[in-house]
Amino acid sequence: MKKFRLALGELDTLCRYISDNFRSGVVILRGDLAAGKTTLVKGFVKHMGIDDEVTSPTFSLQQCYGKDIFHYDIYNHGLEHFISLGMLEELERDGYHFVEWGDDKLVEILTSVGMDVISIDIEKISADTREYKVCIH
Repeated sequence: MKKFRLALGELDTLCRYISDNFRSGVVILRGDLAAGKTTLVKGFVKHMGIDDEVTSPTFSLQQCYGKDIFHYDIYNHGLEHFISLGMLEELERDGYHFVEWGDDKLVEILTSVGMDVISIDIEKISADTREYKVCIH
């Protein structure tokens, strides 16, 4: 596990770590409400040179940025609903798949079928600072 304690303006450090160490797969984002899950995705999209507007996919379930960054939120309906909609197949596409509110069960399912997975636990330290615990599975 690798830890980062960063101000929101320093997110590029974490984004560079992700892009340097993880070429494609699923990034599970965990943290309390307003911890910065969508903010991290915004930073990553910017880091990758994509100028798309990043918004939380809470009600749409999936957002796409550029041709290979995908963003999901399973908070409202849960993992079982996500699976029942066939969204696991979406995660097999080449690219970065950021899943907000993923849990250990999702990590277990994905790693059991050989998918590359990173989990990032985000803890709000202050209004401008977060601690990110990154685990490559």
